[in-house]
Amino acid sequence: MKRWYVVQTRPHQEQRAEVNLARQGYRAWLPVMERSRRHARRIETVQAPLFPGYLFVELDIACEPWRAINGTFGVKHLLADGPRPQALPEEFVSALREATGADGVSTPAPPDLKPGDAVTIAAGPFVECAAIVLRLAPRERVEVLLDVLGGRVPARLPRRAVISAA
Repeated sequence: MKRWYVVQTRPHQEQRAEVNLARQGYRAWLPVMERSRRHARRIETVQAPLFPGYLFVELDIACEPWRAINGTFGVKHLLADGPRPQALPEEFVSALREATGADGVSTPAPPDLKPGDAVTIAAGPFVECAAIVLRLAPRERVEVLLDVLGGRVPARLPRRAVISAA
């Protein structure tokens, strides 16, 4: 049964790892977002990894040679819990697929967020956690107070990673 797994890449080599995994026959997925950057006194829109340093690969660890992934150029290692890779929850993958368009580019969150709004985390390690918006930060980020482990923890997340709880 094919499942999605997380691959940690070497610094700034997400695209190289994706290409090399595809050459080996693996189905790799690198979700990206559009962001503005300033270069040579110009502002340009570029595509950057949604999760810098990580990409996803779909495989059946019972049938496919998954250990070869760790030796791929651009790959640091396949994330594992013990001796075997740890699969991602299907809900996480489907939510992330919905947040990205057909072209694989993450769609930005609606601009209707304001400080004090109740939100739910839709992507990342705190998926489905409740939070309250503290402020809208620069570079398409939002600062929230997460309700985690019986307390409130401040965090800065991409705006597309939160959805309104109302």
